[in-house]
Order: sequence, then C-alpha cells, then structure tokens
Amino acid sequence: MAQLQLPNQTNFYKGKVRDVYTIADKYMVMLVSDRISAFDVVLPRPIPYKGQVLNQIAAQFLDATKDIVPNWMIKVPLPNVTIGYKCETYPVEMVVRGYLTGHAWRTYKTGKRELCGVTMPEGMKENDKFPQPILTPTTKAHEGHDEDISREEIIKQGLVSEKEYEQLEKYTLALFERGTEIAKERGLILVDTKYEFGKIGDTIYLIDEIHTPDSSRYFYLEGYEDRQKKGEAQKQLSKEFVREWLMENGFQGKEGQEIPEMTNEVVNRISERYIELYEQVTGKTFMKEDMNEQEMNDKLKNEIEHLPPVPQQIGTL
Repeated sequence: MAQLQLPNQTNFYKGKVRDVYTIADKYMVMLVSDRISAFDVVLPRPIPYKGQVLNQIAAQFLDATKDIVPNWMIKVPLPNVTIGYKCETYPVEMVVRGYLTGHAWRTYKTGKRELCGVTMPEGMKENDKFPQPILTPTTKAHEGHDEDISREEIIKQGLVSEKEYEQLEKYTLALFERGTEIAKERGLILVDTKYEFGKIGDTIYLIDEIHTPDSSRYFYLEGYEDRQKKGEAQKQLSKEFVREWLMENGFQGKEGQEIPEMTNEVVNRISERYIELYEQVTGKTFMKEDMNEQEMNDKLKNEIEHLPPVPQQIGTL
C-alpha cells in the first residue's frame, strides 16, 4: 500500500507491520497493515484482514481498561487505523508473565532461576502457573532484539525514575489482572503479554496495542489442568502457529535460510486463523471490511480536521 498523504503531517515511520503518521507533533495515526513478521523478518506476502484483526482487538481492550490508566486512543475511524495522542515513550517494555513458558521456560530449563532480577521458584515445569505474575521488563530496541533488564538496572541507568517505575508496575499488574478476567470469560488464559507506556507532561498513558495475539500468549482454559498433569503441550492461541509453520519448513530467521513459499493456501489459512483468534478473544463475529486508498485518505483527512485538543494534565505521578 502506498504512503498516505495526510494534512499537518510532521513525521512518518514505517515499522515491520505498522505505518505511523505524526500529525502536528501532537497526534499519531497508526495504520496496522496486513504485513506479517516472524523471527524479526517481514514475510513476503501480506495476510488479508490481519491488520483489521489486531487493530480492533487492541481498540476493544484499550476501551475496557481506560478506567485503570488513561490511554493514547482517541478514535478508530477505519477498521485498521487508530488515531491517538502522541506521547513521549518510556524506553522500556513492561513484560508480565503469569505462567512459565516461552523465554522464561527456556531460561529456567538451563538451570537458571533468575530472570530480569526476579527469582523463579524451584520445582516448576513448562506452562505451570507462577504463584503470582512476575515482571520481566525489556529495553526497547529500534533495531534488532529487545534486551532483558532488571528493575534495579532501569532505575540505576536513569531510563525511568523510581517513582515513575513504581507507577508503571502498578498499572502493568492491574492491566494484566483485567486482561486475565476478560480472557477467563472467553474460555482463555492470558499467559503473558507486554505493555508500552508514554507520557504527556506528567500524565502516564498506555500506548500501542494491548492483549492482541501478536503481543500476548493465550492458552485455552478447558483442559489446561489435564494437559499439565499428563505433561502434554498446551493448546495455544497466539502467533506461534506462524512461527511453527516456518520452523517446520526450515526457517528461523538465521543467515542463509530462505523463507518458504507462501502459497495462496498458506496465506488463506493464516488469515482464517487470525479471524478465529479475533472471534475467540473478543467474543464477537468478525466483519470483513475493505476500503480503497482514496476512501481512506478522504476519511482520515476529515477526522484529522476535527481532532480534540490534547488533554490538560491530570497528573498520575
């Protein structure tokens, strides 16, 4: 898709899967494309409706958590576009884990019991629930991989002040608790996720996407205990199935490896899985929506002309 031409545009950033337009240095127009990435590589073919799926899940969860912390979202004028306030972003991502899986499990099975300065209990097996959720923050890398970092290092390096970091911790745990409650209503377990925060003046805002299958891992609640007792793999709801398909076909993003051919059948199957994810996570029927570039440009120009003023500081620090 070509770059949009928006009024009062002051910056443009093309990420792996999102195009972000800055308006008057005060607002952001985030277009969630159908591009898909895995192993830090953008795959050669887009996945129909993936952008709409992620954007609409994030919007629903931002709406469902705005009583916990203010968020950047102003409106969702198009299926795959969110307009919101531009915030000064914190240089860390708040990763919260309720279960021993993924990166935490890979660390644990090497014999290590500490992750990001947090001690993990002895005697756990893969996918067991932690006694309470743990926070394992990472630095935010503009290029390459995010790096694990401890609370102490974040404060020591001056990445975030101690007072602000304590507030980020409180917000993160409250958001995870809300996400866990909503997931349970849908027959799911919110396993782990990440949150990003920014601020306008002294007010902290939740930014970016939340509780989407690209930023979170879900298990199916039904049968979880049985599978754990039998030592079976958990039934997952996340982007993991794309990574598994790539690995089965000899690709893990390493030098010299070729991305396997993405046939129409593969692309359609991934699209169907994303739609299934949407319906499971939101409890709503997915409605496919298509717009051409001219319609998008016209609609967004009109929305940008009627944006509300940036809010007065309400002070959360």
